[in-house]
Amino acid sequence: SNEPMGARRSRRRKGPGLIRALLLVSLVFAAFSLFSNLSAGVGCGGRSNRPTAVTIIERTPDVVVALRELAFLEGMVFHTERVIDLRERQSTFFRLLDTEDAILLVAAGEVRAGVDLRALTPRAVDADFEAKRVTLYLPNATISTSRLDNARTYVHTRRTDLFATRREDLETRARREAERNLEKAAIEAGILEKAEASVQRTLEGLLRSLGFEEIAVHFGVSPAGEAPLLIPALDPE
Repeated sequence: SNEPMGARRSRRRKGPGLIRALLLVSLVFAAFSLFSNLSAGVGCGGRSNRPTAVTIIERTPDVVVALRELAFLEGMVFHTERVIDLRERQSTFFRLLDTEDAILLVAAGEVRAGVDLRALTPRAVDADFEAKRVTLYLPNATISTSRLDNARTYVHTRRTDLFATRREDLETRARREAERNLEKAAIEAGILEKAEASVQRTLEGLLRSLGFEEIAVHFGVSPAGEAPLLIPALDPE
C-alpha cells in the first residue's frame, strides 16, 4: 500500500477512542432510562405510585322538606345556664321502702328573641318624606328559638338507689325541662324588652341613613283602623 505508515498508526489510535465514546454514550442513555423508570414508580415525597382508593360521590336530586320565609328581625341573644335536679321517687316492697332515680344536669343554652315582620302591612309605615318624619308600628318581640348547647350541657350526677328502677328516659326529661327553664329565665331577665330596644335602635339607624330625622317606633300598637299586631311566637327549631 502506498498509504504512509504514520497515517495508518493514527487511524488505529482513533478506532479504540471512538469505541470508548460510543460505550460512554450507551451507558449514559441506559442510566437515563433507569432513572426515568424509577421516577415513574415513585411519587412526590418518595411515595410509591401504587393504586389508591378513590371516593366517588354520585349527585342525587335535592329533596326540599321544608320552606320558610325568614322575615324575623333578631334583637337579642341570651346565653344562660341552669342546673336541673330531677328525681323520680319510687316505692317498693308494698310501699314499705322509698327509693329514688335521680339526675343532676348542668344545662347551658341560648335563647333568641326579636320582632316578626311577616304580618306587617303598608299602613304599618307612616312616612312623610318632605318633613323627614316616619312612624313604624311593629308587633311585640317574641322568642324565636330556645335550644340547649349540647357541647356545654352535661350530666353532673346520675344516681339510682339499690332497689329503684333506672329510667332511661330521665336525661331526656331533664333536657326538656332545661329548655323550658332557659326560656322562662330569659323572659324573666327581660329578653323581650331588650330585643325591642335593640330592634328600635337598628331601625332608627337605618332610617336616619335614608334621610329621616324624626322617627317613632311603636310596639304592639296597630295603625288606626287595623287589628292589633299580635304575632304568635315561632316554634323552636
